[in-house]
Amino acid sequence: MPRPFTPKVITANALLEGDVVYYTADDQWTRHLSEAELLTDEAHAELRLIEASAQQHLAVGVYLADMAAGENGPVPTHFREDFRRTGPSNYAHGKQAEL
Repeated sequence: MPRPFTPKVITANALLEGDVVYYTADDQWTRHLSEAELLTDEAHAELRLIEASAQQHLAVGVYLADMAAGENGPVPTHFREDFRRTGPSNYAHGKQAEL
């Protein structure tokens, strides 16, 4: 029996800067997880993944990441995605300074 589909967002790394980015409902890349499109249907998620993957001139390493719905948008359900959203961990700058 297959596992039920869990909500996901599309994530990747910005081609030029390397920052973690998320795909929005209006086909844009954002650095803010709260603005990402939360996908709750598996077929729609796969279609959106194909669309996002076609933007290789903007983002690389595109994939679906498990999330949950939160008050202010998607919330990571796995440590890896929570870690990625805050940026490098070696010193406080950029995203760490904002948290």
